[in-house]
Amino acid sequence: MTEKLDRALIAGFGGVCMLLFGIYDVDAAFLKYIDWNTIALLFSMMIIVSITSETGIFEFIAIKVAKLVNGRGIPLLFVISLLTAIGSAFLANVTTVLLLVPIILTLVKILHVPAVPYLVAVIIASNIGGAATLIGDPPNLMIGQAVEHLTFNAFLLHLSPVVILIFIIAMLGLILLYWKQLHVSENNQKKLKAIDSLQYLKVNSVLFKAIGVLLLTIAGFILHPFIHVDITSVAMAGALLLLFLTHKEHRSEDVLKQVDWGTLFFFIGLFLLVGGLEEVGVIDEMARGIIYYTEGDVPKTAMLILWLSGLLSGVVDNIPFVAAMIPVILEFQEYGMTNLDPLWWSLALGACLGGNGTLLGASSNLVVAGLAAKAKENVNFVEFIKIGIPIVVLSLLICTVYIYFRYLLPFF
Repeated sequence: MTEKLDRALIAGFGGVCMLLFGIYDVDAAFLKYIDWNTIALLFSMMIIVSITSETGIFEFIAIKVAKLVNGRGIPLLFVISLLTAIGSAFLANVTTVLLLVPIILTLVKILHVPAVPYLVAVIIASNIGGAATLIGDPPNLMIGQAVEHLTFNAFLLHLSPVVILIFIIAMLGLILLYWKQLHVSENNQKKLKAIDSLQYLKVNSVLFKAIGVLLLTIAGFILHPFIHVDITSVAMAGALLLLFLTHKEHRSEDVLKQVDWGTLFFFIGLFLLVGGLEEVGVIDEMARGIIYYTEGDVPKTAMLILWLSGLLSGVVDNIPFVAAMIPVILEFQEYGMTNLDPLWWSLALGACLGGNGTLLGASSNLVVAGLAAKAKENVNFVEFIKIGIPIVVLSLLICTVYIYFRYLLPFF
């Protein structure tokens, strides 16, 4: 939480301590507790996005979008947020903000408007959009890998309706909040019009190969129930295909250097830490505690998980929280709960949307804050809480109604 030390090192050190103290052995660590499916999927998507980003396609789209609204402040806020939400759903929210924030910082300098409203909107939209799909936010990815029948399409079908509603309401709130701050003069609008968006785009064979493979990979995720190939295999196939197709222009060694190894090792460390909790029985006790408190009642348990994950994810990074909760929910099966789907959807929505509570709530929040600080555009921690907490509470209230009527009504 303090971010004073690298989180990948901390998680890795904690994981290795499990081995040093004899909680479990190396075989159990590598064969039982580390979820290599999740690691391989993240790794593969990082490769695809890394090569695609080199083409300038994301910068090109951002400039085009700004021109589409004639550089007007409020429409630009909404469209940038929409672009962030869609990108976060299909490219992972950390990747999306890494690509968009530098462009936003460039646009606000051209238009002479404050950067903070756009940066806050990007954080909020990335967490909301990331909640809609299996690959959008790491918590969803972890849940999807842990539960076989929760496919890419299942996440899209079950979570996107409520996510769209929450996005619209959150954006209306931000527009009302920042309405007076985002006036753009006609002179600055003309400067934006003079920019040639094509100068950002590298029109060559890599561009078409990268876009083609990215779309093909996403199509593979969507068609998973029909082609019967798991999404990890689809992602690895897409990454390898793109590496083969572009090996002359981008050496594989160079591409691999751009992979976010810190995030991957952070995940490995977390899996080892949660494995230790599982090995000594802490996970069992947590499951028994929740069952005791809710008396095994599915609606009560779902609501508790939704609000618990939503509120706690604002204080701690949602990734370790979900890593700890997955085995807890799986443990419920041993206590007679057969239909766990309402609990999974509650955990996914709570963890992803709760990330909007503070700057510590999600990895993408910290990425945006870090990029902004480098550009001397600080996103104030306390000011963000004043916006984030009301959005989280409102989001959880909407999710409560949605989960109740869609999943829990049959239990009463």
